[in-house]
Formats: sequence, structure tokens, C-alpha cells
Amino acid sequence: MDSIPANRRLWNRISGTYQRKHDPRIGAAPRLWGMYSIPDAHLGALGDVTGKRVLELGCGAGQWSRALAAEGATVVGIDLSESQLDAAKRAMGVTGATRHPLVQGAAEQLPFAAGSFDLVFCDFGGLSWAPPHLVVPQAARVLARGGRLVFNVASPWFEVCYDEAAARVTTTLQKDYFGLDAVAEGDGATSYQLTYGDWVRVLRGAGLVIDDLIEARPGPGTPNGYNETDPPDWAHRWPAELLWTTHKP
Repeated sequence: MDSIPANRRLWNRISGTYQRKHDPRIGAAPRLWGMYSIPDAHLGALGDVTGKRVLELGCGAGQWSRALAAEGATVVGIDLSESQLDAAKRAMGVTGATRHPLVQGAAEQLPFAAGSFDLVFCDFGGLSWAPPHLVVPQAARVLARGGRLVFNVASPWFEVCYDEAAARVTTTLQKDYFGLDAVAEGDGATSYQLTYGDWVRVLRGAGLVIDDLIEARPGPGTPNGYNETDPPDWAHRWPAELLWTTHKP
């Protein structure tokens, strides 16, 4: 939890640049997952959200939250960064989209009562920028019985092949797979990466049932909106992202 202040400072500092660069892609259409903007309609991860109580962990500027609210869900967005939440508020005002509560807070310290939500989800949000061994039990706590935790994170393959000097993902192993956990992002900020086995243990340890692990595969020529890869079709050949679907029995 020592990473909370530094991560908050980082996202407050980069929010404007991040949204200017990525909002046209994130908000291009509803339900686009991850670095390659793969439609949920192709992956079937979320399902029907009509009438569901939904929490987005690390909502950023609220592109996902607004889309699900427009589909009839009751959505709450939580984010560590005030600047990201300000961007979400501005977007709600400009678009006139269905309003939903926005909460400033940390994913590892969720300020909600047990059983408050039917769906907790994130796309490179709270489960990428907070320790999963703390966040997953919090997500499980606020889920109602039968509720679902669905989230998308980077694959460990992507992390272990990332060449820091070249600032791109390559075909060469750059770091150890075993022991993946905290990833330094500069100035004390930290993201988090787990092995496949560690994800299974964290999810099961929180009492969740794993329903599926979707390794979304973009088609040849699909651009990565966030990272350089060498070769350009890297994610067509190896898994770049893990989309987990789970439920609380």
C-alpha cells in the first residue's frame, strides 16, 4: 500500500496527456477491451448488465462506466486520481451521458459495504495499479452472492519480454518470470504483474470461482495503442493480455 501516494501523484500528473492521447480510442465505441480495443461482443466477458449494480475499479475518465450506465446498469466509478475523475466529470457534462457516482479512493481500500455490487470490473485499472493480493479480496467482499469479478490485465509474457532500453516488447526474454510482482514505474509509482499461478491462487484464496481466462488475440495488423512491439504482430502470435472472468459462489 506504500504505492498509493506515488501512484496518485503519477496519475494526477499524466491524466491530461493520457486522456488526450487515448480517449479517442477508449471511447470510440462501447466495451472495447485493452491495448488492442477488442470488442466485448467478440469476447463475451461482461454479458448483459441491464439492472446490475456495477463497480469500475480505476475508472479513469469513465468511458466504460458511461457506456454501461447507458445500457441500464447502475454504475459507480472509483479512481485514485482526482485528475482522472475530473476528466470523467467533464465528459459527463459534455456528452450528457447518464450520470453515475464517481468516488475518489484506492482499490485496495474500497469504501463500500459488503455485497454492494453484482459486477466488479476493470480494464487495466485497479488490478494493474494496486497489489492484487489486497484488491481481489476487497472486490470479493463487495460482491453479492453470484456476483462477478471480470478484469483485463497485461499477460506476464508481455512483461518478461519488455525491453526497457528499447522501450518496446520484443521476442527475447528480458526478465525472470518467477517472482513477478511489483513493477517500478518511476518516482515511486508501481504497477503490478503476477504469474498465471499466482493469479489463480489470489483469486481462489478470495473465495472466487474462475469461469474463464480469455487470452484475447487481435487480428494481424491490429495496432497496439499503448506500446511498441517488435514484431508489430507480436500479440497475434503470443498472449499480450489476460481477461479473467470469475464469480462469487
